[in-house]
Amino acid sequence: MAPNSVVVTIEKPDSSALKVNGLDSSVFLEKQKAVSTKQFTWVLLLKVNRIFACLSWLPMAFRAMFVSLKKRIALSDKSDEEPKSRGRLYRFIKAFLGLSIVALVIEVIAHFKNWNLNLIQPWEVQGLLQWSYMTWSAFRVDYIAPVAIILSKFCIVLFLIQSLDRLVLCIGCFWIKYKKIKPTVAADAYDIEDSSTFPMVLLQIPMCNEREVYEQAIESACQMDWPRDRLLIQVLDDSDDRNLQLLIKDEVSTWNQKGVNIIYRHRLIRTGYKAGNLKSAMGCEYVKDYEFVAIFDADFQPNPDFLKLTIPHFKGNPELGLVQARWSFVNKDENLLTRLQNINLCFHFEVEQQVNGVFLNFFGFNGTAGVWRIKALEESGGWLERTTVEDMDIAVRAHLNGWKFIFLNDVRVLCELPESYETYKKQQHRWHSGPMQLFRLCLPAILTSKISMWKKSNLIFLFFLLRKLILPFYSFTLFCIILPLTMFLPEAELPLWVICYIPIFMSFLNILPSPKSFPFLVPYLLFENTMSVTKFNAMVSGLFQLGSSYEWVVTKKTGRSSESDLLALAERESLSSNEEKILRRNSESGLELLNKLKEQEVAPIPKKKKQNGIYRKELALAFLLLTASARSFLSAHGVHFYFLLFQGLSFLAVGLDLIGEQMG
Repeated sequence: MAPNSVVVTIEKPDSSALKVNGLDSSVFLEKQKAVSTKQFTWVLLLKVNRIFACLSWLPMAFRAMFVSLKKRIALSDKSDEEPKSRGRLYRFIKAFLGLSIVALVIEVIAHFKNWNLNLIQPWEVQGLLQWSYMTWSAFRVDYIAPVAIILSKFCIVLFLIQSLDRLVLCIGCFWIKYKKIKPTVAADAYDIEDSSTFPMVLLQIPMCNEREVYEQAIESACQMDWPRDRLLIQVLDDSDDRNLQLLIKDEVSTWNQKGVNIIYRHRLIRTGYKAGNLKSAMGCEYVKDYEFVAIFDADFQPNPDFLKLTIPHFKGNPELGLVQARWSFVNKDENLLTRLQNINLCFHFEVEQQVNGVFLNFFGFNGTAGVWRIKALEESGGWLERTTVEDMDIAVRAHLNGWKFIFLNDVRVLCELPESYETYKKQQHRWHSGPMQLFRLCLPAILTSKISMWKKSNLIFLFFLLRKLILPFYSFTLFCIILPLTMFLPEAELPLWVICYIPIFMSFLNILPSPKSFPFLVPYLLFENTMSVTKFNAMVSGLFQLGSSYEWVVTKKTGRSSESDLLALAERESLSSNEEKILRRNSESGLELLNKLKEQEVAPIPKKKKQNGIYRKELALAFLLLTASARSFLSAHGVHFYFLLFQGLSFLAVGLDLIGEQMG
């Protein structure tokens, strides 16, 4: 055998042992090591190159973000926040922020000078600053820390009670799914061939300056699959724009000429907002001929079979006063704000409304996508204009009169979510101030009503106090005030399970009804805490009847239609061979043309270009939380630091209106 030959032998097929024999085997192994070392070096160089590339990109990214923020502040619409942002809450947050900054400066100096007060005697104090630090430390231990500990324990108890309520609701929802509990109707509720067996239904569409959506709202109502002689559609227009009134009248006239029983109503004196509009419509003489009333806001697009899926539940159930359908959203994936709203509302309908409907036969009416028995409305006092939540008001009064409610989770109606933070904030303010107004007004009636003590307790403690008052109170107080305060009070530090484990678990439960939203778990948790300042402010204004609690701002609509909805509409029209196909007209009517000519005669007033706003309360809280996170960093708190940091950044993004629709 040649001296430089290499012999390779494999002992067993199932063995991976490889023998290399020969005089130059060591040289062979050295070459392998050299190659491996060279490859490892190249991998390290590539990683270093990528790190430097990222580092070179970061300054440009920060610079672009800084320029964007500077431009946002310069161009922001500051008039949107009026004096409300300069109210008592805003002044309190600013004062708290100022004290926190002063305390942080002193704490930083003490940290770098290694002041240990346990080892310093009073006569060893050097300078006014060290004396101030010692005085502050003694004062906080003796006076501030005990109060903070008591308040934090109180808020933690409320937090645990509300979390337990949320957990019980989720267990109830799981039980409903496990047992497959659903409201049922008789198979032969109505004779399809005999239209006289169908009850008389009134369909109302209240609207106010809904230029973007009035056409689709009227079209959806006019395509309802119900005998035409048993259905009357009321378009209740409260618009103050004369041109828009003419357009809506023309739309109603067009469908009326096609055989649809539809009328247009406009109030000369607009009082009471939506409640006043509905009350005026129910006062018409012909309403006494109708048994049920279906209500849809202007941005809702019910399917043609909506009435056939809801009305049959009333037959054979004389105690049933309301059938509520679920909302679904055409623009839920439009931006981060709509995705987070979708999580909240999916939990509201899938869990809260469904569980309360099955086990209590009571829940808050959502104001739209529902059918009322007119007798239940009349016996409960009708629509009242005393609050901004007329839907919850009539639901509570109907419940006190013994009427039962049904929620249909399988019947869904398309609608829109607010796409801008400004619109969403105004909507949430109304939704959280109105219940407190109503609670003050309804409490005597609840206490003196003839319903059972269990139902009274449910209304007072669960429906109003726990879910409408305690929730915004503790979420704002605990996570936006007490938590940053405890960073300067080591004696009152909150436990980790309060700020991390339980909130994440509860957010996880909230996302279960919308499983596709799991990637947004952390943003949802941060955003809910961010919205607590708006909800807390609204709750206080409603409870104490402050001026802002009576504000009613119509939620801005865009008039979106989903692709699936349009395809379903085309399919329905293609299958209807016996009826005349009702299509949206493609040509302009004479009235619209005349209206456009009139608009051309008058020079249009240029509208101010809408800009994103800045929100001072959110910005003040952002800087407060970031200041607290800096103090937490000095103490190496870990989770507390990261929570305060990301929560502060969340407040900063919302305060600069970087979430939701970006305008201009």
